[in-house]
Amino acid sequence: MSEDLVRPPAEVIRRYRERGYWTDETLAEWPHPTPDHSTRTALITPDRSVTFGELDLAADRTAAGLRARGLRAGERVVVQLPNTPELVVLSLALFRLGALPVFALPAHREAEISHLVDTAEASVYVCPSESVEGDYARLAKEVAARCGTLREVLVAGGGAFTPLDEVDAEPVELPAPDPLDVALFLLSGGTTGRPKLIPRTHADYTYQLRESARLCDFGPDSRYLAALPMAHNFALACPGVLGVLRVGGTAVLAPAPTPDVCFPLVEQAGATASSLVPPLLRLWLEAAEWNDCDVSSLRLLQVGGAKLDADTARRVPAALRCGLQQVYGMAEGLLNFTRLDDPWDVVCGTQGRPLSPADEILVLRPDDRAAAPGEPGELLTRGPYTLRGYYRAPDHNRTSFTEDGYFRTGDLVTRTADGNLEVVGRVNDVVNRGGEKVPAQELEEHLLADDRIRAAAVIALPDELMGESTCACVVPDDLGDPPTLREVQAALRTRGIAAYKLPDRLVVRAKLPLTGVGKVDKKALRAQVLDGGSAG
Repeated sequence: MSEDLVRPPAEVIRRYRERGYWTDETLAEWPHPTPDHSTRTALITPDRSVTFGELDLAADRTAAGLRARGLRAGERVVVQLPNTPELVVLSLALFRLGALPVFALPAHREAEISHLVDTAEASVYVCPSESVEGDYARLAKEVAARCGTLREVLVAGGGAFTPLDEVDAEPVELPAPDPLDVALFLLSGGTTGRPKLIPRTHADYTYQLRESARLCDFGPDSRYLAALPMAHNFALACPGVLGVLRVGGTAVLAPAPTPDVCFPLVEQAGATASSLVPPLLRLWLEAAEWNDCDVSSLRLLQVGGAKLDADTARRVPAALRCGLQQVYGMAEGLLNFTRLDDPWDVVCGTQGRPLSPADEILVLRPDDRAAAPGEPGELLTRGPYTLRGYYRAPDHNRTSFTEDGYFRTGDLVTRTADGNLEVVGRVNDVVNRGGEKVPAQELEEHLLADDRIRAAAVIALPDELMGESTCACVVPDDLGDPPTLREVQAALRTRGIAAYKLPDRLVVRAKLPLTGVGKVDKKALRAQVLDGGSAG
């Protein structure tokens, strides 16, 4: 697998180790609780709790069970589970075994899961038996039939495949992974085409966990509510579930992020912190006006995934009686946080500043000259927890990284004199729909597979709730009536794409505006639609 990975230069590795950013700690080491800590609560769900001792033993037994079934260090496992104790146990077991989880989102379907299995050459796929997200049994059968590298499908809850709870054996001694080994794969937001695999090592991820927990003042008494899917880097490790467990605190796992689910859990578990995307924050703020649950234990609410407007930010203290922290980052690495002691205008008006003193930031104008404070430019970065290359994506890496290792984020930002960033737009063509990234190119390819559509372009439109909505602009085939939005959505569902990628709006055009070189002029198209276009 090493030839598919881009490692930092030896001098960079030496520097990060000498400065203490990278240590010998790995994700396989914890939680191994001391006797007096083993009875403390590690996980809480609406209907059960798990102690640290139980979590530790379950992870050891699952690791041994996977090994007995032939899974070995370095093999890839696509993991698609909701926020349950089984997801936490399985993740820890894979870290201990040295097998590499590829964290898929619960909303992903055949197109995305098959792509992940094929790209990772995964030998195992793990999913639930059923869920409000859809029929996973059917999904598992489709993936198993399409993907030749799969040896086994494991299902939480049982069914036609091996039940995950049967993967159990007496614990065995396992070799410790190298801190510089890949520990897991996250998914890119997918700015061009389908998601890319982001390799995260033990060294860089444990550093992220340590520093973000310190910055957010997490400790043994912290209780982090995972409202967003744990497969997101935000809920997993900023500091998230892994970060709170690492410091001996408690992870509270919500099956859905809505106020009717989360507010009772906050009261039940005494949750002290959580993370949301802006559309969910607005729902929480509205629900706080009528909900009778006691959410006074909340001390910190992180908001990220998309830009939060200042007006909504200002409502948080009065409505939820807790502090607000803006978080701007990416699964590829760089994280920016407003600090707990920042002035209120910084918290409301910026997306924070880098987590690490070793984060290197460039804000470049289109001519590659440094942008002045307050002047927009593309954000480039490198640092001790930012990748140097996507997995098995050499062509993309040539355009996404500079020769000296800077990652081109595709985000347009301004930087204040004191180093805080404000996100003002994107270079890359992607719709940020409430924190879920909808790649325009991928959706356009699916649209063009419809015989009724001759040309297609996907653009982002402003949306009060989601931040941005997805608008599909299509030129229909000359034969018959143009398709309606409902018909297009139905056709896309049959292609097995995630529901969040379906267009929110359909605009039918006789032709699409073109640039001088014959490409669709999306800037002009967006202006036309905002001026008033016909919708299906």
